[in-house]
Parts: sequence; structure tokens; C-alpha cells
Amino acid sequence: MYKKILLPTDGSEFANKAAEHAIWIANASGAEIIALNVIETSSLVGLPAEDLIVRIKDMLKEEGRQALEHIFEMASKESVEEGELKVTLKTKEGSPADVILKTIEKEDVDLVVIGTSGKHGLDRFLLGSVTEKVVRSAKCPVLAVH
Repeated sequence: MYKKILLPTDGSEFANKAAEHAIWIANASGAEIIALNVIETSSLVGLPAEDLIVRIKDMLKEEGRQALEHIFEMASKESVEEGELKVTLKTKEGSPADVILKTIEKEDVDLVVIGTSGKHGLDRFLLGSVTEKVVRSAKCPVLAVH
């Protein structure tokens, strides 16, 4: 039923729970998983020192790399148990919700599996703002995992 599953991740607990669901669905349907980490750069605009911006970006890229690596390890473990599972890792910069929505269109995604909130201390009882925008605007089904 699904051919491409988009799995946005920031390495949070909810993103990792979403990964478990995405991996299970991909195994059941034979779908490819596209794991996406978006580096939010808009908050860096206006910082006083260029070298500070570069260092923060490097830290965010490393954090994103680790989140994607964790997803790959989860999928690889499951792949050994269940069979071949294709996982593509992507890192992009920009507004997370906008990048996710553009990726859905560009990659012809059939399903988005996303955590209900991320690392940034949002109220656990409300959908995160990124998740809410994706749920409202995506042109494919979205599974929000809590």
C-alpha cells in the first residue's frame, strides 16, 4: 500500500517512537523510509558573531547526524530480523514544517510518520507546532505518534 514513508526526526523520544511505527509499517508494506532531519536556521538570524552562527550550525548538524544514525541503526536491526528494508537519510536546512511539506511533494511520499512533539519543551498534551502544521497541510496521510 505504501511505497515511501517520510520519517522526520530530531532525535527526541517521540521521534524515536514514530520511527518504531514507520519501521513496522515499512516492513509490512515493503515501503522505503526517508528519514529527514531539518536544521532550523531561522533562530540563528541576528546573532552577533558569524563564527558563533557557524559553531551552532555545526552543533545542530552533528545532533541531526546522530538522530539519523540512530534511526538507521533501528532499521538495520529490524532489517536483520524481518528482511530487507531501504532507508534513505536526508538533512536539510530551513523551517521544519515547510521543509517536511516540500519533501512530501518532491519525493512523492505516501505516508508521514511523525512524533507529536519534539525536543524543544513543548507542552506534552498539545501537538507540537511542526506536527500540527504537517497534519493540517500534508497531501498524504499523516500518522502522529505520541
